[in-house]
Amino acid sequence: MSDQPVPVLEARNITKQFPGVIANQNINLKLYPGEILALLGENGAGKSTLMNIIYGLYHPTEGEILVNGQVVRMNTPRDAIALGIGMVHQHFQLVPVMTVAENIMLGSETVRNGLLDVRKVAEQVTELSQRYQLDVDPYAIIEDLPVGMRQRVEIIKTLYRNANILILDEPTAVLTPQEIEGLFQVMELLRGQGKSIIFITHKLKEVLRIADRINVLRGGRVAGEANPKTSTQAQLASMMVGREVILTVEKEEARPAERVLEVKGLSARNDLGGPALHDVSFEVCAGEIVGVAGVQGNGQTELVEVLTGLRKADHGQITLNGSDMTNAGPRRITQEGLSCHIPEDRHAHGMVVSYSVADNLVLNTYNQKPFARGININQPAIIEHAKELIKRFDVRTPGPNTHAGSLSGGNQQKMVVARELSRPLKLLIAAQPTRGIDVGSIEFIHNQIVRKRDDGVAVLLVSSELDEIMALSDRIVVMYKGEIIGTVPAAEATRESIGLLMAGVHADAQPPAPDASAPGS
Repeated sequence: MSDQPVPVLEARNITKQFPGVIANQNINLKLYPGEILALLGENGAGKSTLMNIIYGLYHPTEGEILVNGQVVRMNTPRDAIALGIGMVHQHFQLVPVMTVAENIMLGSETVRNGLLDVRKVAEQVTELSQRYQLDVDPYAIIEDLPVGMRQRVEIIKTLYRNANILILDEPTAVLTPQEIEGLFQVMELLRGQGKSIIFITHKLKEVLRIADRINVLRGGRVAGEANPKTSTQAQLASMMVGREVILTVEKEEARPAERVLEVKGLSARNDLGGPALHDVSFEVCAGEIVGVAGVQGNGQTELVEVLTGLRKADHGQITLNGSDMTNAGPRRITQEGLSCHIPEDRHAHGMVVSYSVADNLVLNTYNQKPFARGININQPAIIEHAKELIKRFDVRTPGPNTHAGSLSGGNQQKMVVARELSRPLKLLIAAQPTRGIDVGSIEFIHNQIVRKRDDGVAVLLVSSELDEIMALSDRIVVMYKGEIIGTVPAAEATRESIGLLMAGVHADAQPPAPDASAPGS
């Protein structure tokens, strides 16, 4: 438009090619002064690659970057910082044992009489903290701060380096709902003071809440631009996937039956030998979905590993179908306990990338009939089995002999789901079942989980996506620092009440719930 100001940042015809992969293809993007531009797209859509080009971590194969109307070349992030561009990465770049001020001055140290002038930096941090209402103590140790506060430290670090353009990469991934709303208030304040922000996410509700404009990437290309004032989640999802997607999970009321899984007083340690679980107790009945909510890193991973035989428990008891399965091996839990496991990391625990799709679909049953005859593998039976599951679970693959590693993330996940849900089971443990996959695959997997519940299977759902927990669960247990801090019937749960529990505020100590009409509720 002729009356538009000069963009503070512009990407023109950006193409980035890696060996065998075109991550970005002919992308054009403009960011204007004092606006929040949402870059929306699924994992693998090319968002992070584009931002890494803008921040100087990658060089484009073709195309150019302009800052304030001038073509620039950024060989390193230091060049980007010098041009007023700051980036807050999804995984924070902070040293846990150092103070806020020490972290912020790393790489641009202030020296007085040959010594680091931490006091001067702390004064600047305090001034920035007050100006942008970030409320950060410059002398606090990073490892003592909650996740939301660490993110504020990252934002102050960019402002300390005089950034006028902020790139926030999946900034809400590890925050509670209350921390997300706090982040949005900070973003709005930054926008009001003239800063320009690129907000990278795959969460539809959040872009409609905070963005001024929305650019959607799909398959490394710009799929379109949207106005958050007039767009809907369904429209954005369609742009992301390329087809209409049903976003709501349709399910009837649960009919819980007999107890299938009972956990009593479970305690376990993490990989470093520190406490990960403490006195965890709960149960899951046939015909219900129990969701485990919590900010990632509060013991959920260790809980799933103990329940599936991948980690030993120090104390407590696990009963499955009336049998003691405490510290039983994965095969016994799978075969005797009729349990299946959709792991949170499909590459580490869910599949062998160098194996074919057919072989991956029998990883835990290859030694059973009809896939084995004594010590011999019955390959024709494995192929026929694979063809049937590929069709039933809509796994997009050229054929059963295709290497699983060549499939998209969504189809790899559907392959794992197909294997786990295609055999007799009484307990389904689904850990982050839709992490890193497209909206269409999420829709499919959610429907499969609900179908298993309706078939009388007990389902334990572990997810860091609160929307997923609330959409699927019949009961919600919330973990905080390795303990279950509360259990809430799904019908009574709100984002605010669950969010407070995720932050460690116990149910009987919660203040009155915020106004449901408030922004972000």
